[in-house]
Amino acid sequence: MVSNLALAKLKAVFLLDLIVVSLAAGGYFYIQSLLETVVVPPPPGPKPAEFVFGNLTVIPSRVRVNTPVIIKVDVANIGEEMGICPISLLINDVIEETRSIPLGGGNSTTVVFTVARGTVGTYTVKVGNLTGTFEVFEPPPTPQPQPQPPPAEFTIYDLTIFPDEGWVNETVRISFTARNVGGESGSVLIDLTIRNSTTIFYLKNITIVLPAGGVTTETVTFTPNSTGTHYVTVERVGGAYLALTGAFTIVPTGFHTLTISASTTNLEFKLNGTTRKVPFSALLPVGKYVIEMPPTSPDGRASFLYWADGSRNPRREINLQSRMSLYAFYSGGSSCPSLFVWNGTSYVYVAEISNHGWLGYINYITNDPNWPIVYWRNNPWDYLKLDKSQLGLVNGTYFELVLSQKWNEIFYLDAAYLVVVDHPANVDVYSTGVEQYLSPEYMGKIYTVSRTPLSPVAAYNEKGEDVLRCILYRDGIFTPGVNGLLSPSWNNITWNRLTIDLGDLSGAQQIKLVVTGRVDWGSPEDYTAWIEKFFSADVPNGTQITPPPYMEVMDKDGNWIMVPWERQFPLPPDVNPRTWIVDLTGLFPANVDRYVIRINNFWNVTFDYIGVDVTPQREVIIREVYPNAVLYQEFISPSRASGNFTRYGDVTPLLLSYDDEFVIGRQGDAVRLLFFVGDLPPPAEGMERSYFLFVACWFKDEYGNWGYGFDFTVEPLPFKDMSGFPYPLDKESYPYELHWAYLTTYNTRVVKPPENEN
Repeated sequence: MVSNLALAKLKAVFLLDLIVVSLAAGGYFYIQSLLETVVVPPPPGPKPAEFVFGNLTVIPSRVRVNTPVIIKVDVANIGEEMGICPISLLINDVIEETRSIPLGGGNSTTVVFTVARGTVGTYTVKVGNLTGTFEVFEPPPTPQPQPQPPPAEFTIYDLTIFPDEGWVNETVRISFTARNVGGESGSVLIDLTIRNSTTIFYLKNITIVLPAGGVTTETVTFTPNSTGTHYVTVERVGGAYLALTGAFTIVPTGFHTLTISASTTNLEFKLNGTTRKVPFSALLPVGKYVIEMPPTSPDGRASFLYWADGSRNPRREINLQSRMSLYAFYSGGSSCPSLFVWNGTSYVYVAEISNHGWLGYINYITNDPNWPIVYWRNNPWDYLKLDKSQLGLVNGTYFELVLSQKWNEIFYLDAAYLVVVDHPANVDVYSTGVEQYLSPEYMGKIYTVSRTPLSPVAAYNEKGEDVLRCILYRDGIFTPGVNGLLSPSWNNITWNRLTIDLGDLSGAQQIKLVVTGRVDWGSPEDYTAWIEKFFSADVPNGTQITPPPYMEVMDKDGNWIMVPWERQFPLPPDVNPRTWIVDLTGLFPANVDRYVIRINNFWNVTFDYIGVDVTPQREVIIREVYPNAVLYQEFISPSRASGNFTRYGDVTPLLLSYDDEFVIGRQGDAVRLLFFVGDLPPPAEGMERSYFLFVACWFKDEYGNWGYGFDFTVEPLPFKDMSGFPYPLDKESYPYELHWAYLTTYNTRVVKPPENEN
């Protein structure tokens, strides 16, 4: 065992270990990046709702007769109050469709229309003051027999719920749009359900009859008689599965929810003169409030930058008349590099990337006095599927993405490229999760999955509770979980377990789980209690502090068999839900008639959806597009990070391969990635295009210099073949001799430590 002094230092490291992870979880919020802003003094009072339109897109611009044309337009409320925006789509100056879109102050959304024309000609599209065109043509006659028009096929979209937070006996308006995109008239039966977790309040069967190309908007009203969260599901009865989900909340009359969050923790602010702490969320009486955020964090390392709506004044007045959420952005915090994409009008926040690339995560302790801590190597890769609706093609040639280091960390960006996947339109595509022990054969693989996966037949958690309903739909209802931090002792862990009966899958050539889940790291207080239990016992050498997740399959006699580590179940990347694939093919014992798995997690991992796909892998076309990359300073940082960082400017050569030659940056730095896709051939007929960002990035924070580990400096550098980080310097080293030209050419931006530090 290690000495008492070493143990005391270990406790500090372990505690800081989770504080960082918890801070990472707390920093995940939707924020809008404003790379260029104009400072405008705030108006004397709440600005009424005012709507502007932008980014009118017509796809495709030339189609055959009776072929759907997708028309998208962005609408933003640049006022401060909630309002309803009437949007009319005009085709050749004739109103085609009108919608009413509720939109909160400072918010924006994308509205999608679908039209089709059976007459040849050029059609003018107008929304507000924006115009566009599309051409309809008749293909030349051919001696080949003409195909029969496709049968009626329906799609549903644009589920709208207003208000999303209301009062008892106030009417809630729910609407959705249905369109017959087939070539013949037909009908579809739709069920609209309103429920809570246990009770159905409202169920309506709606029969929709439409001609080919026809569209209609269905609206129902509901008057709730009780408070609580109500979940809305709109789904097709029979045929191909179609579903829309949403929710609204009913709160006590005269109150609404005010939420105030910030990109840093341990922050106090004033609400009408009363000191509060972020994150703050409470039901408050409607009325006016004054919010005053501090100019800096308590330690002075994080400075107020702006609110999510762009306001630069830390003091603001609001009129709470509906649910309101405010987010204050500070220059400090602890998380991961943040990904933003340009949607044609603004930068949209997507996710934190490469959460698994965090350096300094403790694996277990040893009785070696020279190296008492063994660290995880972790995995720097992330496979992030991008939302196509958020990608705005600039000048018809490239997509623009930005990796911004908002938090007080040092990042080591090794590789980044866009994976363009053309796949059959009747299937979807996803990639795998990330974990350091998984086989490279499966990491980053693109899987095709049915758009209507099978559903499990049973699911229950470690308490024996039936949780099947939680994983049948992507509806924001997650399985309840438990955190291993609440375990009685290191040798009596309370695992977060999910047992799933997948049914009889005999004869299936492939078995793939389609999983949407997230992780809750728990609180620093719970981790402190866990550490105290750990050190109060005679823990054997090599005992893991936080064991990794593992998956088991059941044999025909009911015994559990652990899956090989290289095929295990990965840990979700963050608190924001992600969807990934777990390949179960070949993992089940022979002669089983029920395919049952058990997923075990130390951390509190919860699931929103799990489907089972047994369709064979379809043929796809995968292209890798590498970026033009520029490193630049986005804002001035008070960070204490020091060392030889990468010089600003073109860093394209550093991101073209996974080779231990990094773009090294600190808080305030950002990397702009331009992916030139304009010269790619369009998807073939019957194919659809999806996009993924594959990125490899390590990062470390300022807490590594406490007791053991590493200072908040660029050195020591991580590398692919290290055993963990930090690594024993007397046994391992970054391969300097192979990369000396890179180090001396690119890493020439020297940042010295503050004068008050050694």
